[in-house]
Amino acid sequence: MQKVDLKELYTWCSIPVEKLVDHPDRKIPFRLVDNSEEMGQVMALDLVDEIRKASNENRPLRAIVPCGPKCWYEPFTRIVNEQRVSLRHVTVFHMDECLDYEGRLLPRNDPHNFRTFMERYFYGGIFPELAVPDAQRIFPEPCKIDLIKQQIAESPIDITLGGWGQDGHIAYNQARRHPYSALSLEQLRNSELRVQENNDDTILALAQRSLGTAYQFVPPMSITLGIKECLSARKVRLYSDTGAWKQTALRVALFSPVVAEYPITLLQDHQDALITATLDTAKHPISEHPEWEFRGVHA
Repeated sequence: MQKVDLKELYTWCSIPVEKLVDHPDRKIPFRLVDNSEEMGQVMALDLVDEIRKASNENRPLRAIVPCGPKCWYEPFTRIVNEQRVSLRHVTVFHMDECLDYEGRLLPRNDPHNFRTFMERYFYGGIFPELAVPDAQRIFPEPCKIDLIKQQIAESPIDITLGGWGQDGHIAYNQARRHPYSALSLEQLRNSELRVQENNDDTILALAQRSLGTAYQFVPPMSITLGIKECLSARKVRLYSDTGAWKQTALRVALFSPVVAEYPITLLQDHQDALITATLDTAKHPISEHPEWEFRGVHA
């Protein structure tokens, strides 16, 4: 697997946060917001604007939507309800779902059950007369892979919203590190909806973030839309407000050549992609400690 160069990585991580937005070497559009509250409002409006545009043009809207970030559900619900924004013409393809070690869906109240979360926080607060119809809520399940692929292929996707992981994975499209089955950049680029095992670092990152590092309770498998499907949308908008967990992947996304080690770099090939991050996510400790020295970089 092609990897980023260590010295280049140090250079990218050394850039002060205030220089990111207008940096001459930045390879993808970048929007900086102050905090999670502001990002939630921005993310909600990004989707509402697309919904309104489609409605005004009397056409359906097809969107790929993630389970996180979580900061946008309250403002989205409030805007839709207060401004009477109908979602009846919207079809939502949910980005991914966690699975147990046998590839089965999780119990309904498992904290990593994305469908339960979305039904509660994305759909649950919307007035019934405005809500996305049940038949237009497409949740990924292992038994429905061929059907969902067919549904996605029927018509173009208008917008993909999402976050990114510690290795720059979009949905659960991680950098594959299997010792006997390496994944090339082209295979990653053309990946489609599938069931897979999750990488060890993804499991540990999720455990540290939400379960007190009790990795034993983190689902070891997932079903995910592929990079091909996620980036097939007319617009791609990625967001993060989770700070240190995402800082290095953001720097790689902004400055690295396209590389399989960080799937997010494939956004560079998209005609209309935008990354949004909070100030805490855009900072980097290396940029704040120029006195640090690393073997392989300085000696």
